[in-house]
Amino acid sequence: MLVTTISLLLRILSNPIGNVFQKKLTEQNNHPLLVNLLTFSILGILCIVPALQQDWGQVSYLSWYYGVIAGIFGAVGNGFLVKALQGGDLSILGPINSYKSVVGILIGIVFLHEIPSIWGIIGIALIIYGSYFVLDTMKERFSWSLLKNKEIQYRIWAMILTAIEAVFIKKVILYSSTIVSFIFWCWFGAFFSFVLLFFFKVRLIKEIKQVKLHHLLTYGFLVLSIGTMQYTTNYVFSHMNVGYALALFQLSTIISIFLGYRIFKEQNIKKKLLGAVIMIAGSVVIILLN
Repeated sequence: MLVTTISLLLRILSNPIGNVFQKKLTEQNNHPLLVNLLTFSILGILCIVPALQQDWGQVSYLSWYYGVIAGIFGAVGNGFLVKALQGGDLSILGPINSYKSVVGILIGIVFLHEIPSIWGIIGIALIIYGSYFVLDTMKERFSWSLLKNKEIQYRIWAMILTAIEAVFIKKVILYSSTIVSFIFWCWFGAFFSFVLLFFFKVRLIKEIKQVKLHHLLTYGFLVLSIGTMQYTTNYVFSHMNVGYALALFQLSTIISIFLGYRIFKEQNIKKKLLGAVIMIAGSVVIILLN
């Protein structure tokens, strides 16, 4: 229980910190899909050492199958996420992710047979209600016109795709282990991120030339943050229902709001914090009553 709690806290902290580095890099003319590719690729290279220590003969073919599916959804979803952060407010885009727990629960019911309790549903409802206050700070306010905002559209696609990815990561964990699922996430994510460059006709050499020497430290911190985020995510998935875990991860919303305010000078902090407090209350309901 203690290790799971520590993993949960590390995941909550590392995710918004990673978003900050992603946003900084895209604001400095690093193409979102290149940022995505380099993050996965560097993590994939670092995974070579633990991969050599694995007995791959014992890894089920189903782990490879679900790993490929998770890799596709993860690469595309993270690509949309970085694109959203390029032009959107961190303190807005973070809370939108609260709906990810709903998608995760619905898909988890079908593929993992994880049925939420009434308290789990109440907790998730509070998280969604809290997101209303955050989204209501935008000029479109909490309305259907929000969907016309490109950054919101990118974030919604990222949320849906990474929620689906989460369910298949859990499948990999069930058929193998946390470490194998992390290695697959990095390797398949790198491969499909590379494929995306061709799909969107991104000129790789040209974009690599945009990466300056002073960007490398930021990439280093990004890789550390994203690596920590994903490994702790996998560990929590191995000890908890996916839908509940995705709901608890929304505690990172308050950190996203704070970082957006302090680093990028984003506004309407009080209303966003009110929404974050309500979302945290929903997470507490899930923690204490499940």
